[in-house]
Parts: sequence; structure tokens; C-alpha cells
Amino acid sequence: MQILIIGLSGSGKTTLAKELSVSLNARHLNADELRKQYNDWDFSDAGRLRQAHRIKNLSDKYDLVVSDFIAPRAIHRHIVDADILVWMDTVKSSQYKDTDKIFEAPVDYTYRITEKDAQKWAKIISDNLNENFSRSLNHTLFTCLHTSSSR
Repeated sequence: MQILIIGLSGSGKTTLAKELSVSLNARHLNADELRKQYNDWDFSDAGRLRQAHRIKNLSDKYDLVVSDFIAPRAIHRHIVDADILVWMDTVKSSQYKDTDKIFEAPVDYTYRITEKDAQKWAKIISDNLNENFSRSLNHTLFTCLHTSSSR
């Protein structure tokens, strides 16, 4: 499962991603750290697309990953193809006006966060995921048991 946390610079993406990855015992992928690792500081359209593909390819290597990436355009989010999209809508502008200008507010998201409180939101998201997982597991077990007993 991949969780992608998006939003403008300074919105709290990395802070939430760190909290959530610890809470879920998940791998954390930070876009800035990846740029540093790959020595790729190209913020052109091509550079941003390359970064989206990089995050997607790395995310696919793990069962559970939390990534934080500005992902300013819908195409970037589509490439990453996360199971859960968290939009950090806590700032309306950043120090990077070029990024602000191209940022497209997501239409489809799982969580829209409008306040900076990483501990609170990490707990809410983690609890929701654990509850949904338990419900899904119980349904699967019930289906398996029901199918076995009706034979």
C-alpha cells in the first residue's frame, strides 16, 4: 500500500510523513532526500515528471510506504498512483512561487488536512487504516469460513 502526502512547500508533508511512517511501521520516501540521493535538482516539467516516476518505482518495492512529494500537477499524482492521497492544504503559498503557480488542487483525495498537527493526523489516519484492515480481514475470514462450512 502506498500513501502519498502532497501539498505546497511548508505545508507539513514531511512532518506528517515521518509521524505516519513510524505509526504504521512503513518505509518513508521523502522527495527532497531522493533529489539529494540522485543529485537531481531539476524542477522543470521534465524533472518533476522524472521525480514522480522515481517515487513510483521506489514505492513499488515496498509493501507499505509513505511518500511526501509536492506533486504540484495531477499528472504527477497519476504517475505515483498511490492507494491513499493525503492533501496538506495548510498553506496557500510558499517561498517557491513557480511551484505555487502550477499547483493544481486535487479533486480526488482520501484526506484533506487544513491544520498542522502531525501527531493528531497520523493517529487518525493510522487508526482508520487499522480499522479498515481489521474489517476487511474479518470479512475475508467470514467468507472463507462460510464457504468452507457450506460444502
